[in-house]
Amino acid sequence: MKSLPCVLTIAGSDSGGGAGIQADLKAISMAGCYGATAITALTAQNTTGVTGIEAVSSEFVALQIETVCSDIKVHAAKTGMLFSASIIRSVAAALQDKNFPLVIDPVCVATSGAKLLKEDAVEAMKSLFSLADLLTPNVPEAELFTGIEIKTREDVFKVIDILLDMGPKAVLIKGGHFDSVAATDWLGIKGQQPIPLMQQRVKTKNSHGTGCTLSATIASNLAKGYDMHAAVRKAQEYLNLALRAGFDIGEGSGPPNHLAPMLIEKMKQKLLSDHYECGIRLSRMEGLHKLIPEMRMNVAAALPYAAYIEEVSAFSGRITSTRKGEVIVCGRPDFGASLHLAKSLICVRKYNPEVGCAATLRNNAEITSAIASCGFVEAWFDREDESTDLKGSEAASIEWGTCKAISEHPEPEMVDVVCDSGEKGKEPIIRLLAKDFADLELKLEQILAALTEM
Repeated sequence: MKSLPCVLTIAGSDSGGGAGIQADLKAISMAGCYGATAITALTAQNTTGVTGIEAVSSEFVALQIETVCSDIKVHAAKTGMLFSASIIRSVAAALQDKNFPLVIDPVCVATSGAKLLKEDAVEAMKSLFSLADLLTPNVPEAELFTGIEIKTREDVFKVIDILLDMGPKAVLIKGGHFDSVAATDWLGIKGQQPIPLMQQRVKTKNSHGTGCTLSATIASNLAKGYDMHAAVRKAQEYLNLALRAGFDIGEGSGPPNHLAPMLIEKMKQKLLSDHYECGIRLSRMEGLHKLIPEMRMNVAAALPYAAYIEEVSAFSGRITSTRKGEVIVCGRPDFGASLHLAKSLICVRKYNPEVGCAATLRNNAEITSAIASCGFVEAWFDREDESTDLKGSEAASIEWGTCKAISEHPEPEMVDVVCDSGEKGKEPIIRLLAKDFADLELKLEQILAALTEM
């Protein structure tokens, strides 16, 4: 097998496993690289805080770096917790003649609030910046190193300029501390205008080790030959998925799920298989043709933690019926196959993450009466209320309408159907919501049974 690019991480050890060297090695491995280490300090910590720090001697930190580099070809490196001025100076000396990209994550404070950088080390840390290909401070760290409070976009630009003047080739101001709907990181590269790199903000308490994970992944992407912009973008995407797939461990802030891409890939194959089997059962469901709209039916299913269209599967050719009532499933399930239904399902999941499936049904008086007799909770939207700015895009209209119907319902987590009354040239549609395929099929059978009794 071809050897993997080696990424050297110079950082502290987190006994809780969520940050530091432990997080770096997980991220480096998931990026398809080989991780080597130089440990700067041992910490006694868990998800609630740091209870102790034992620094490694600066001479031994340097020896670790020199020993690794003398035998293994390093393709990129990153620094994390360096703790003291003497360690920083030894790291700078050891990396003075490096021939690989270096990412410096100027770790000052842990997620729990514990200080991970001594007061006398702040100025020493600045002297290390000239070796960096990329510097990745969060907002408090950027304010600490520049003395400027960041409140506006102009402040961000000013801080980036000051940091670039300290020597790094590029600066990434991480936007997790900004109070905004989206999480925006600002990438400033010497000689270029700073650019905003936006990601959907993830609502989670499990954010321990996010900075370590991001910087280690950026370093790995640089080791694989990506340019700076691509390396950062791909790292953002990985971290966003890992945060969405984060889990509770201990009593405090848990880590991102570093294994998320691998776990999601396995889930994808199972979901597509289950989706296909659902299609077979639907094709045999007696009377289902009564519920199929003129525009045809589709069934969408979301992966756990789904937030993007590419994470929602649907039938590539939808579901139709013959004049004799035969139900035909056209095409196989695939991710990203239904833009409209995927957007609707993702919107619903923002209010009720338990919803994993959705299906489009015909909307007429008979079917809505059957739905009401089943006791299903309805949420409606009227296209007349839609802004004219959205009228040109049907996907945007459906997303708007679904979000409006769900958000304005007094109990959004209880909604079973989102009903669209349609308009001229737009067929009225019902979007049936369910936890999974079994729940969806049960609800369809209940509606059909109610229709039979009417």
